[in-house]
Amino acid sequence: MNSVYDIQALESVCRDPHRRKLFCNAFFKKALPLEVCLEKAPELNGRLNFETLEIVERQDSQRDGATKMVLRAADGHKIEAVILRIASGRTSLCISSQVGCAADCRFCATGKLGFIRNLTAAEMLDQVLLAKRLLREEGRTLRNVVVMGMGEPLRNEENLFQCLETLRDKRFFNLSDNHLLVSTVGIPDAMLRFAERFPKIRLALSLHSARQEVRERIMPVAKSQTLEKLKAVFPALENTAGFMVEYLMLKGINDEPEDIAALIEFLRGTRAHINLIQFNAHPGAQFEPVSKEAREAFGDELKRAGFKVTLRYSLGDDIAAACGQL
Repeated sequence: MNSVYDIQALESVCRDPHRRKLFCNAFFKKALPLEVCLEKAPELNGRLNFETLEIVERQDSQRDGATKMVLRAADGHKIEAVILRIASGRTSLCISSQVGCAADCRFCATGKLGFIRNLTAAEMLDQVLLAKRLLREEGRTLRNVVVMGMGEPLRNEENLFQCLETLRDKRFFNLSDNHLLVSTVGIPDAMLRFAERFPKIRLALSLHSARQEVRERIMPVAKSQTLEKLKAVFPALENTAGFMVEYLMLKGINDEPEDIAALIEFLRGTRAHINLIQFNAHPGAQFEPVSKEAREAFGDELKRAGFKVTLRYSLGDDIAAACGQL
C-alpha cells in the first residue's frame, strides 16, 4: 500500500483538490487525529498507509523537558527520536535516519549496535508526525527538525533527500529550510551533493578533532574520509547557508592546546559555527568529560581566533537521550 507521504498516490486517491488540501492541513500541519482528518477526505480511508511507526515507550526527563520516543517499525526494529523543549520556548525534534549505524564512533552508543538497515523516507517522516501529535496535546508546535539521531544520514542519501523535500513541501509539513539541519560524520561526496540540492539547509559536521591521528582513533570513518578530503569540500559549503562544526570534548583526547591550534588552522577562512559539546556517559564508554571551565577556556581561544562558538548543553542525559546516548 502506498504511503500518505507519496503525493502522487495521495492525488490519485483524492482527486478533489479542496478536500485534499483540507486533509493535508489537518494531517500534516495541525497533526490532528487520523479519524478527524479522514472526515475531510473519506475516500482515503483504507487506501493509503498512514503510519509506519508506533510509539512503544515514552521517557520524559525530570530535569530539562526532553522526551525520548522509542518507536517500533513494522519489521519489529526499534529506533529513537528526541523532543527538545528549549528554555527559550522553541521546540526541536532530533530524528533518526538508520537502525543502528556503521560509523562506529567510539564515543557513541548507537555505533555499538552496528548497522542494521536504512530507514525509509516514510519512517523518518513518521517521527516528525508522531512528535507533532504529542506536542499538539501540550499546546506546542514543532519549530525545528534535526537529523542527528541514530545513524549516518548521508549513508541513506535517497531517503534523506526525499524526507527533506517532504518536510519543506507546502502541501505537507511546510517547514522552512532554516528550520532544518542535517548532521554527518563527514562523507565528502555526499556533502557536495547535499550542498548542491539543499543550499539553504545547514549541515553539521561531526569533526571532534582536527588532528588526523586523533580523529582516526575516535572515529574509524576518518581513515577513509580524511581531513584533507573534508577540507576540500569547504569552498562549496561557503556558498550555502553555512555549516556547523560539532566538537565533542573528551578529557585528555582532544582538549589540549595543540588541539585548539589544529582546529583553528583547519577551519581558517571558513564561516564555520563551532559547537563545543559535553561528553555524555553511557554503558561501555571509555571517555571522560572535560570540566565546564575547560570548555569555556577552549571556546574563548576559538573566539579570539574569530570563530562563532557555542557551548552546547545536551538535554535528556537522565533518560539516555543526549548526544551520543541513543
